[in-house]
Amino acid sequence: MPLGCAAADLAAVEAIVTGAGTSFARGMRVLPADRRFAMFAIYAFCREVDDIADGDVKVEDQAAVLDAWHERVRAAARGETHDALDRVLSAAIARYDLRLADFDAVIDGMAMDAAGPIVAPDEATLDLYCDRVASAVGRLSVRAFGEMSDAGDRVAHHLGRALQLTNILRDLSEDAARGRLYLPRELLERHDVPLDPEGALYAHGLDPACRVLAARARDRFRDATAAMASCDRVAMRPSRMMAASYRVVLDALERRGWRNTDLPLRGVKPRRVVAALGAWF
Repeated sequence: MPLGCAAADLAAVEAIVTGAGTSFARGMRVLPADRRFAMFAIYAFCREVDDIADGDVKVEDQAAVLDAWHERVRAAARGETHDALDRVLSAAIARYDLRLADFDAVIDGMAMDAAGPIVAPDEATLDLYCDRVASAVGRLSVRAFGEMSDAGDRVAHHLGRALQLTNILRDLSEDAARGRLYLPRELLERHDVPLDPEGALYAHGLDPACRVLAARARDRFRDATAAMASCDRVAMRPSRMMAASYRVVLDALERRGWRNTDLPLRGVKPRRVVAALGAWF
């Protein structure tokens, strides 16, 4: 069995992933079984803490429940497990030397959201948030992919930020409905954009502000690609696929612009598939 785990445990973790309704499970099928289920465990962990932070799982004290995850991950690393996710996560941590500090960073990133809607953070806070919720996931992922080097961590550093900035630029309307605005305060002020989620959507300066952030995302994609050159080519296949797929989204966002953030991105899904396949081969 992959990772030496029981079939029922593997199925339970895979169900968390497929139940999220994303294409992640399909995308990870390119990996060998051990690495695939390690990624499923990482994703399932992220899904669990994200659902707590977003309020999709109703708990009395979000901060306390998230904080408890720090010890839960440590217990799993010691082999003290209570459910299927714990057991598969424990096996993945041991097999691929996943670092507890990276799990801690993800939890701390979710705690930032749980503490109250993030609205126009300063540049340093936004970068910290991107590191925690995206680059830390990348640092876990590259190890599961088979890349343990400093260069792999550099890929995670830059690619995680590129992906998260693209998500922020794509999800402005959705985030505003939750009372959130992740665009950095300094950039909004420079372009006379109101520092509130709904007001920002209709500001004349939103489009030029978002184009600056899109250029930063492109810089991060470029730096990630440069770091990949020092990594194992096979291990980097999933990273190349994610980068190629998200570049398609960023391209579409820049073509559409941000004068009307509710306009859909047309023809993106098939182009993402083609780009990902091209990156694989």
